Parts: sequence; structure tokens; C-alpha cells
Amino acid sequence: MTLAEHPPLGRRGRIALVVVVSSLAVLLVLGWVVALWTDWLWFDEVGFRSVLTKELSTRVGLFVVATLATGLFLVGNLALAVRLRPFLPPGAGGTPAEETLDRMRFALAGRLGRWLVLPAAVVALLFGLGAQGQWQTWLLFRNAQPFGQTDPLFHRDIGYYVFELPFWQFLLGLGFTLITLTLLGSTAMHVIYGAVRLRGRGDRITPGARTHLTALIAAYVGLKAIAYELDKSALVLDGNSTYDFNGAGYTDVHAVVSAKEILSYLAIVVAVAILVVSNAVLRNLVWPGVALGLLLISAIAIGGVLPWWVQTFKVNQTPTLEQPYVQDALRATRTAYGLRDVTVERYASANTQAPASLLTDETIARNVRLLDPAIVDESFTQLQQVRPWYDFGDKLDVDRYTVNGQTSDYVIGIRGIDYARLTGPQTNWQNKHMVYTHGYGLVAAPADRVGCGGGPYFVSGLLGGSATGANCSAAVDQLDIEQPRIYYGEGFDEYAVVGGADQPIEYDRPSDDAAYYTYSGSGGVRLDSAWRKTLYSLAYMETRFLLNDQVTDDSKVLYVRDPRERVQKVAPFLTLDGDPYPAVVDGRILWIVDGYTTSAHYPYAQRVNLRDATNDALTGTGTTAQAGQEITYLRNSVKATVDAYDGTVTLYEFDPGDPVLKAWNKAFGDIITPHPSIPAALAAHFRYPQDLFKVQRDLLTRYHVADATSFAAASDQWKVPRDPAQPGKTAKQPPYYLYAQPPGAAQEQPRFQLVSALTPAGNRDNLAALVSASYVGGRPEIRVLELPKDTQTAGPNQAAQLMEGQEAVRTDINIWGKNVQRGNLLSLPYADGMLYVQPLYVNNTTDPKYPQLRKVLALYGTRIGYADTLEGALAQLAGADAPPGSPSTVQAAVAKIQKALADLKAAQRTGDFAAQGQALAELEAALQEFSAATAASPTGAVPSPSATAPPPSG
Repeated sequence: MTLAEHPPLGRRGRIALVVVVSSLAVLLVLGWVVALWTDWLWFDEVGFRSVLTKELSTRVGLFVVATLATGLFLVGNLALAVRLRPFLPPGAGGTPAEETLDRMRFALAGRLGRWLVLPAAVVALLFGLGAQGQWQTWLLFRNAQPFGQTDPLFHRDIGYYVFELPFWQFLLGLGFTLITLTLLGSTAMHVIYGAVRLRGRGDRITPGARTHLTALIAAYVGLKAIAYELDKSALVLDGNSTYDFNGAGYTDVHAVVSAKEILSYLAIVVAVAILVVSNAVLRNLVWPGVALGLLLISAIAIGGVLPWWVQTFKVNQTPTLEQPYVQDALRATRTAYGLRDVTVERYASANTQAPASLLTDETIARNVRLLDPAIVDESFTQLQQVRPWYDFGDKLDVDRYTVNGQTSDYVIGIRGIDYARLTGPQTNWQNKHMVYTHGYGLVAAPADRVGCGGGPYFVSGLLGGSATGANCSAAVDQLDIEQPRIYYGEGFDEYAVVGGADQPIEYDRPSDDAAYYTYSGSGGVRLDSAWRKTLYSLAYMETRFLLNDQVTDDSKVLYVRDPRERVQKVAPFLTLDGDPYPAVVDGRILWIVDGYTTSAHYPYAQRVNLRDATNDALTGTGTTAQAGQEITYLRNSVKATVDAYDGTVTLYEFDPGDPVLKAWNKAFGDIITPHPSIPAALAAHFRYPQDLFKVQRDLLTRYHVADATSFAAASDQWKVPRDPAQPGKTAKQPPYYLYAQPPGAAQEQPRFQLVSALTPAGNRDNLAALVSASYVGGRPEIRVLELPKDTQTAGPNQAAQLMEGQEAVRTDINIWGKNVQRGNLLSLPYADGMLYVQPLYVNNTTDPKYPQLRKVLALYGTRIGYADTLEGALAQLAGADAPPGSPSTVQAAVAKIQKALADLKAAQRTGDFAAQGQALAELEAALQEFSAATAASPTGAVPSPSATAPPPSG
């Protein structure tokens, strides 16, 4: 039986079909209602309900307006086409085509309203769906703020391009599509009803149809006139191929602007001519076709040929014509990306001999970070995990703390829950969602100190069963944490049902009594009614919300527990940094998330692909990759916090002068906490955000030059080197945090800064510059140390090759094989030279298995240090002037240096000035002994200190 012969559905079949379709519709609507209602409860819990209501009302408003407007326009034009139909008696047509049209008219009779409304409604719904997706564009347009700066070509406020132009471009695109579809539909109706005939003698179009269709064509051409004007405005946003910058260049200013203006006026003339000539003079559709053809030819000649001629025979022959516009691009790019006030300093880096002061230095060497947060995460896990379901993630974070009056870098991690590690009975619903609900503690270790076994020396988050001992961890927690429980953290992708049980059932922490806990925080949505329990049963497709006796009216459900996801939900207008980090603030553990405002419409600013600019060797390893959005404006305008215990989200204004943030704050009803309300204890833990820094350092590789001539010559461009910690790979070297004093700034205090090395563009690997960013007085400051262009100072990869080229280093690495892990290579300016330090870790083969710091590499000039400790490596650098002495004598001297340095750091941490004086005296004596030993021996190399030397205590 063929498809055409298949019998129609019977009554039962039709009923079944209706039941199936109705059930699917009910499920679809029910799912939408459940999602919306749970969102409503969640936003109400976090105190950001205005965000949800504003987004929903804006989406609905745009949908309704666009749907009604486009639907009425379509239906009105189709109805007008029907109304203008001529009288044609049945059977008037004689040709097969006319007979077909006759049958179509007969089929439409009595069903005309349905055939007009249904297609128009479908198209209108599609327009409405497209319009509601532009809700952010509309909100920015509606709440536009002035920048107080103008573009250099048209002298309009920057706010016009950022807030208004995108909305006008969206409306224009909507108008073109709507008129095109209306013209096609109206023409089809005129053809069906005989107002337009494709064949035959005499007039093939009635006067009414001609007026209708020419009006639509004229409207399309009128929109084209508007498009030329908007295109002219958008020239300041376009790319320029001559010198690869964004913004209008010489050709645009001297040819394209005039061409757009001429074409705009010409389009208006053509639109009027189409209406007048077609209906009052020629009375046919030939003229609209001719007029459109002339407009197209004019567009090619004026808008294409003329700019090509100017570019080819003027600009390409005299490229210096572009330089004034290059200068505009330099200025705009620096402003748009926060690079306007970059401090550039010359750094000769001429010293190749490490001074003896390197061993007692308090500005750089004392704070060298030995712990690499991307490597020691496994050390944290193995030594501080305590239970197999605890986890510290793929990468730890770095922050600074002041302990015993001494400020230093600390590697920190949250002991969180990894639900994938629950096994057996632990994975049943009650255990997964009601027992294993939270992590416990912020674990910290000084970044410049190594503990027992080459692992971290833990000073916070200590639990029974973790690494203990004088050289493994502090006797008591040194960070004052009042509430160590972690209910909100990275990777917390499961919901938790807490509170309400007759007795504590939440596994709290390892102890002799297996302590349990009941959540008492303000976070979570209360399950205090049968309706709410039913709602979440539907949301998670789980009946235990209704059937489990432990779920009572006092219970709460916690969800959206990842801090980055939580902030993104309450601030959908922000682009978030890929690396949130925890901090102890007034006894609470807070997640700090950096929020960016962005735009792709800042005139003359360089266009950047955010994903490409922020990707490096660590992207995806404990950090979130950015979306591939194109931007021309980036501001770290918000510092957001998420309380790890109760989930409270707070958005703090960090850049009060950002017009984009002002627009969003106005749109959502002042949800941003003003800048003066930032607590000082919180501000002390703000750090320069990594993704912003990566974008800025990429731009500085080209935009560090001061004038257009240098930019155009492209002879002084830089690049981000590949990561020397991953030989054989091409990923960019990640920036690193360091607490140190800037070179040549003796009057300044050490600062917590983000640092990156840059090398010349091309195949050269020597060092070109160091870029650092930090906060000074609460405001961002970027500093560039630029080396001479003819410098021979080794870059990071050259330094790594020099250090690993030593026979002892090469031998050890070959022996360790795949077990060796190279830590972050630090580039440290010191005493008019460059100090490189890189830790080497080796994965031990005994339980517990974790990376252990085995050796420290150091390079200054051409001198290389290689020892078990940083002190030993620096001692080799500082004492490498003379031939080395006997291994035993030198080794003993190095051991004394190490002990003296360890005693000095310990005294500095405790603030014992008498002990500091004694340690300094011992260090001076040890250095003299070392110099005498090396001067007395004819042998050829300074030996490494003994592996049994005591670990540094600071």
C-alpha cells in the first residue's frame, strides 16, 4: 500500500494522537514552570530577585512587542494584497498556469483568514524569539551612560557606540528581514489573485498592486539609506589591514565616509523615485528594477572602486598616511583596556655577577615561591586529604597572609567534596545528598618553605590523620578561621539537603568520634511545604523529597553551589575570570570572583578574541577557559564574593568610573554594593585578575610603543614565551603571583603582584621585558621593565636550557625520567641583573605518592646553582667567583649557610630581633668560611649541599 493509499486515521487514532501531543505539551509547560519556580525561589534566597524579574520582564516585553509588530505588519500587508485583488470570474484563465491559480483561489475561499494568519503568526513568533534574545542589548540601550570621551572621527560620545549603535543595528537587520518576507508574501498573494500576471497582453499589474509593491521596495531602499549611515558610524569599529589596527584609516576617512554619505542620499532619491515614477509616470515595475540596478552599480563604483583606488594608489604607495589614525588606535586601545597609565622603566640587566647580598635580601630572594600551585595540588591531596572523598581540585591558588608580623605568599586550597570519589553505599541518595554535604577547612602552606619529605609545610586546615610533625606542619592553625565548613565550592555540582533531621547526620570531619553536624547557615531554599517538596521532586526527578522521613519542613536544599556559577547566575551581564580563589576574611572563608564588563563597540580599540588571549599552559587545569567572544573593551569592574558556608553573594563595585557597569547597575536596580563599602579585610586579599592581565600583556606586545611610527614599523614587537615547565609544547607561559618589592623602588613596600616575562617577536628567545601588575592604594598599577633591544639576557626558555644543560642536572633528570615535574620558572630582576629560579619535583614511588621538591635550579648571568634547597642554590650563585674548594669543606660551609638562613627566617617570622642579629652574625661567618673554602681548592665545580641538610624554616 502506498502512502497515498493509506487510509485516514480513525477516531481512536485521532484521540491517541491528541493525547500524545497534549501530554508532550503538558510536560513541556510543566518543565518550564518547574524551572522558573525553582529559579524564583533561588533568586529570592540569594537576595537578587530583581535580576530574574528584570530579565524575564524584558524578554517577555521584547517578545510581545516584536511578535505583535511583525505579525500585524505581515497580516496587514497580506490582507491588503487580498483586498486589492481584481474581479476574476471563475474559469477566466485559459492557460494551465492560470487554471492552477484559479484552483488555488478556490481552495483559499472560506479559509482565507486561516491562511493569512497562521503563516504570519509563525513568522512573527520567530521574530519574537529572536528579539527576546537581544534583551541585554535593549537594557544597555535603555540605560545608556555617557563615557565623557568622544571618538576622533565623528566626535560622538563613546557611549553612542557602546550602548546605542548595537540596538539600531539589530532593529535594522530586523527591518530588512521583515520587509523582504513581506514583499515575497505580498507578491505571492497578488500573483494568486491575478493582480500580477506573469504572462498575457496589456498591463500585467493592477494600479493597486503596483502601488503596494513599490511602497515595500521603496521602504527597503529607505532602510538601505539608514544602513549606509550606520555603516559610516561603524567605520571606527572596523579593522584596518594596512597596519593591523582597529578603526577608520586614511581610506575610510577620505573615501569611504564620503561614499557612504553619497550612497545614503542616493538611496533616499531612489526610494522617492520608485514611488513617484512607478506610479505617476511609467506605471509599471520596470523602473523599480532599473532604479535598484543603478543603485547597485553606484554602490560598486562609489563604495567599492573609489576606496580601492585610494587604498591602492595612495595609501599603499605612502603608508605614512595611516600614522595619524594609528596614533588614535594606540590611544583608544590603551584606554579601553586599562593601559593608559602603564609605567615603563628601562632596566639594563647588565650585571651578570650575583652579589653576596642575594643571600640576605629581603625584597626578592626571601620571597621566592618554591611551591608551584599547579603541581602541589596532589601533595595537598595525599597529605591533607584524610578521607578519599575529599579533594583539592586540579590547581591550588596563591594569596598572601600576614603571620607573626611577616607577610608572605601562601599556597591555599579548599578541602572540598569530590562526589565522583564516593563508592558503594556512599553513592545512595541519602548519603550523597544528606550525609556528604560539605568539605572542611582551608589548607595553607607558605609558598617559600618546604616541609618534611619535600612536601608543603602546612599551617592551616590541619586535621587528624594528616601530615604532622615539626617539619611537616605547624602545631596549631596559624590562620584564624571561625567557620571552616565548605558548603559552596568549586566542583560542587550536586545539590545537598541539609537540616531538619532529628539528629545530626551530615559527616563533618574525621575525629575519634566521627563527628556529625547539622547545617545552621542562612543559605538554601526551605522545604517547608508539600508543594515545595513536590516542586523539587519534579526538578530533580527524585521522589525522596516527599518520601524520606529525614526531609522535614525544617530542611533546606542547597543548589548552584559552584561559586563561579553562582555569581554568573546573579550577574549574567558579567564575564567572569576563570580562576576564583578562596580567602580567609574576618574568620570566614570567602570565594573571590573577578567580574569583567566587556563591549565589542569601543571605537579604534584593538579587537581581541578573549579565549585566544587568555589561553595558556594551565587553561583547563583548575581554571575555566573563556568563551571565544570578540571584545574591544575590558574592565575589572566587580569583585564578587561567595561565602563558602552560607552561599551569600555580594557584588562589590571595584571600578566606580566604568560607564558599562553603571548602565547594568541602573538596569537591575542598584544591585552593586558601592566601592566605599568594601571591607578593608576583604580588600587586603584582592589580587590582580589573571585573565585581564593575560589580555593586557598580549596587547602590550604591540601597544607598548609610544608613537605611531614605531607601531607601524613593527620592529619592536614582543611575544609571550612558551612555557619552559612543559618542554616540547607550544602553550604560552602562565603568569605567576609573587610578593616582592619592585626593582629600583627602595622607598616602596613589597607588593603582591602578577608577573610575566616577554621575549622579542620572531625566533629570538632572549628577554625583552617583564610586565607586572598589582594594586597600589587600592588602584591597579601596571609596570613594564623594558630591557635594551640589544640585550643578551636570557629569556625563560634560554634560562631553562642553560640550567638543564649542566651535567649534574641533565643526569638527574635522565634518571628521574617521567617522574620529574618542572615547577614554574620565576624571572626575578635583582641588582641590575636577572635571577631565574625553578623548582624540580619528583614523584615518589612509595605511599603516599605525591610530588616532592627534590632540587632547586637558579641562574644569574651565566652562573648556575643547583641544590636541594633555595639557600644552597643561591649560595652557589653568590660564591661562584673563585675556583671551588674540596667537596667536604665547601659542603660544610654551605650547610652552615643554610642553617643560618633558616634561623634568620624563623626569627623574622616570630619578630625576635635578638635572634635575627645572632643569625645574621652566623650567616656572615658562614659566608666567609665558604669563600675561603672555594678559594683554596683546585677542583672544578661547586658541589650541591647534602640532601640531609635541614629544611629552611621560613
